[in-house]
Amino acid sequence: MGKVVLISPCRNEQDYMRKTLESVVGQTHPPALWVVVDDGSTDATPAILAEYCARYPFLRVVRREDRGKRSVGPGVIEAFYAGLDTVDLGQFEFVCKFDLDLELPRTYFEQVIARMRAEPRLGSYSGKPFYRDEHGQEQPEWCDDEIVVGMIKFYRVDCFRQIGGFVRQVMWDGIDSHRCRMLGWIARSTGDPALRFEHLRPMGSSDQNVLRGRRRHGLGQYFMGTSFAYLAASVLRRLFQPPYVIGALAMLQGYLGAWWRGEPRYDDPTFRSFLRRYQWGAMFRGKRRTIERIEREMEPVWAARHER
Repeated sequence: MGKVVLISPCRNEQDYMRKTLESVVGQTHPPALWVVVDDGSTDATPAILAEYCARYPFLRVVRREDRGKRSVGPGVIEAFYAGLDTVDLGQFEFVCKFDLDLELPRTYFEQVIARMRAEPRLGSYSGKPFYRDEHGQEQPEWCDDEIVVGMIKFYRVDCFRQIGGFVRQVMWDGIDSHRCRMLGWIARSTGDPALRFEHLRPMGSSDQNVLRGRRRHGLGQYFMGTSFAYLAASVLRRLFQPPYVIGALAMLQGYLGAWWRGEPRYDDPTFRSFLRRYQWGAMFRGKRRTIERIEREMEPVWAARHER
């Protein structure tokens, strides 16, 4: 099966990383190379990494200077590229941006690769995360089928290169999936129980708290080029997801604050036009039907690039 390289930006992950490390080294298809980028950790993270590096030769650590705080969005992607720059991607078939606060089923990578091999247009793929609430009960995290979740972005190297990699800005983990479809690839996350994995801390909470994460999401939607009508519809949907009303309002605040300040948007008019066509279709026809239609329309684009 195909060689996989994992790139893991991390900072101060001592509370979660042992579970993650153990779940990766115990995979039925472990990575050929795992580059962990320590983004200036001040806790026991470096010592734990050194312990595992001594035991597993496929694990390599890149150390960055302490920037004084956790940096999400563009900061995470800067750290990702600090690791990727040490790798010859041509030696691998798959590349994965992989966070150090996850616990995977043992066959996760094996199954993902098998499914991507069976569907040649599937350029990016993931399962869906869940977390445990204060009572220890499993709770699903919000993740639509057309977006591959940011904490475990699994790519064919060919697809990753064709989309130009990740944008070094907030909403990098939404832009990439839409760019995949622009080029005729399929990007998808699945709710198949066999690929469900545990997110050891709730999505959007790594940078202070969940509300800050919601505001950042609203800002990211503005940057990506999302229309206000689609944003408003998304806010209404978020009313039914914890933290409910205040979380939805925080997302709206992030979007409107960026608009009020006149912040720049993603500088690709063709992409923004493609995105809004999808968004209007999603509002009036539903997301699934719209994605299926786009995938049919863009198949010739993919085929033209992959004719033998």
